[in-house]
Amino acid sequence: MNVAARYRYFTLILTLNIAFQLISDATAGKIVLMFGVGVSITVLYFPLTYIISDVVTEVYGYAVARMILWYTLLASVLAGLMYQLAVYVPAAPFFPGGDAYKTVFGIVPRVLVGGWLAVFAGDISNNYVLAKLKVLTRGKYLWLRTNASTLVGQLVNTAVFYGVALSGELRTNVLMEAILAGWLIKSAVEAIMTPVTYWIVGVLKKKEHVDFYDVNTDFNPFIIAPDTESD
Repeated sequence: MNVAARYRYFTLILTLNIAFQLISDATAGKIVLMFGVGVSITVLYFPLTYIISDVVTEVYGYAVARMILWYTLLASVLAGLMYQLAVYVPAAPFFPGGDAYKTVFGIVPRVLVGGWLAVFAGDISNNYVLAKLKVLTRGKYLWLRTNASTLVGQLVNTAVFYGVALSGELRTNVLMEAILAGWLIKSAVEAIMTPVTYWIVGVLKKKEHVDFYDVNTDFNPFIIAPDTESD
């Protein structure tokens, strides 16, 4: 199935998802205080990728959402490698920003890997839960599906990232506080955006003439292209 040719808004959605992912990758190192807990600034906008995943899974199905995830992950890996190249190539003697580049983009390898694993595991979990709940609820209670899937996906994402990237670097209690705060804040953003999600889903279903149910979908997360059941 040529997804881009069949669905007129697919390319726009894919572009937005990749953009928010790369923005999050580049700015994740900035730590801010929220409710007295230090968290990454990305808690304010990284959840938008989960809203996109919810919308895509709800409208086009799990397989299309899985394909967008793989394309986004590929872009994130390539960007991460290029960020490291920009850090390790020596700056010109007259360039004053060399140290700043190292500070912002000099991410240790396990943080990079932790981020990629977290994106994959969290997004797949989110999409799986939403797709299964849609079939179970027969398409009713969209608010329940989006928020339940986000609670699962964001918990997996946050726990995997902190577990891989920062375990051993932070005290256990600080690590658990950061996981809990990040999970709750990101989930709260999804909840607040529920009316917007409803509106986008309604518009896309009408414009694209599709409302896919993952009844016979192959949920193997390592398939990149949509299977024939999603055609």
